[in-house]
Amino acid sequence: MSNVLRLAIVDPQDTSREELKRLLLGLEMIWLDAECSRYEFFADVVAQTSPDIGVVAIDQDPEKALDLVSRVTQHSPDCAVFVVSSSKDGNLILQAMRAGAKEFLPQPVRIEDLLAAIARVGERKFGRGESKARGSQVIAMVGVTGGVGVSTLAVNLGCALARNETNTVALVDLDLCLGDADVLLDTIPDYTIVDVAQNVTRLDYSLLKRSLTKHASGLFLLPRPVQLEDVSLLSAEDLQRVIGLLKATFTHLVLDLSKAFTPVDMMALEMAHHVLLVTQLDLPCLRNVVRLMMSFQNMEGMADKVKIIVNRSGMENGQITLKKAQEIISREIFWQVPNDYRACSEARNNGIPLLEQASRSAVTQSILRLAETLSGEKSKEPEKKSSRGLFGLWSAKTGG
Repeated sequence: MSNVLRLAIVDPQDTSREELKRLLLGLEMIWLDAECSRYEFFADVVAQTSPDIGVVAIDQDPEKALDLVSRVTQHSPDCAVFVVSSSKDGNLILQAMRAGAKEFLPQPVRIEDLLAAIARVGERKFGRGESKARGSQVIAMVGVTGGVGVSTLAVNLGCALARNETNTVALVDLDLCLGDADVLLDTIPDYTIVDVAQNVTRLDYSLLKRSLTKHASGLFLLPRPVQLEDVSLLSAEDLQRVIGLLKATFTHLVLDLSKAFTPVDMMALEMAHHVLLVTQLDLPCLRNVVRLMMSFQNMEGMADKVKIIVNRSGMENGQITLKKAQEIISREIFWQVPNDYRACSEARNNGIPLLEQASRSAVTQSILRLAETLSGEKSKEPEKKSSRGLFGLWSAKTGG
C-alpha cells in the first residue's frame, strides 16, 4: 500500500464543506475517510476512524468548534487538527493554536496552503528521503483501433509491475461493455467497478481490498460491469472518485480503456500520468495515431503524457518500417513489443499471465522492461543488444 494520509472533516455549513471536499478529491496521498456536519459528533468520528488529519471549520460556532479542537487534540493526539476559518482575527488564530491546532487555514482554502500543511504532516508521519510518502502512478492504456492487443498488454504490464514487492498494483477494466481482463486472469470477481463506485464514500482500506479480486501474481483487478444495462450507472464523476480512492491505496493503477473515448475514458486520460497509445505498424493504425494526436494537442497537457507503443513488432506480413511509421506520425515511438502470437494466444486462452506462461519469451521480457522504465527502475537483467533497436526503446537517433 502506498503511504497515504487519511483525513476527516467537520463543517456544519454544507456549501463550504462541499467546496473543501472538491478541493481534496483530486489530491494524491489524501483519502477523505469521513465527513461530519455536527461538531457534537466529530470527536467520536475521529476516535472511531483514527484519521491522520482532522479538519475543523469553525465559522459556524467558533466557541463550540475550538472546544472540539481541544477535545480531539487531547483524546486523539495522533490526529493533526487543521482549523479553517474566514476570520482574520489574530486573537482567534491564537486561541485555535492554543487549543492544539497544528495549522490555521484561511477560508476559502487555497490549494497551495493546503498542500503545504499536508506536506508537513506527511514529513512528520513518514519522514524524508526514501521513507517519505510515495505517490501513485496512473497508467492509461488505449488502442488506436480494436484488436491491437491493449488488454493483453494492460494485464501483463500490471502483473509485471506487481512482481516488484514494493509495488501495489490495481488494474481497472474500463472497457465497460466488452472488457475481458477477468477472463485473461481466469478470475470470477464478486464485485465490479459499478459496485465500488456506488459505495465509494463508505469504503475503508479493508473493504476496498475485499471489493477487488486479487490474482496470484499480486495484481488486484476491478472488472467491468457484468450486465450491459449497468454500464450507464458509471459516470465520469464516479470514476474520478474511484481513481482518487485507488490512488490513495495503490502505488500503480493500470487503466484499460475502451476505444469509444467516452466521458469515462476521457476522465481516465485526464487523471493519468502516462497515456500509452497502442498501435501496430499498418497504415490504418498509424493514421489513427495522427488523428488522435491532433485531438490531444487541443487538450491541455494531454499530448505530453502520450507515449506511442508499437505492439506485435516484427510480424513478417508486410508491416510498415519503423522509419516510415515515424515519418507518418511525426512523433517518436516510445516502445516496441515483439510479436509472439503463440505465447500470447496460449496465455489468453489459458487465462495465465505471460510471466507464468512464457517467462523467458521476448514479449514477456519486453513488457518487464517497459514496467521498469515507467516506474523509473533500473532493469535487473542486462538487455540484449537487439532489445533497444527492435524490442526496446526506439529513439529517432537510431534511424529506421
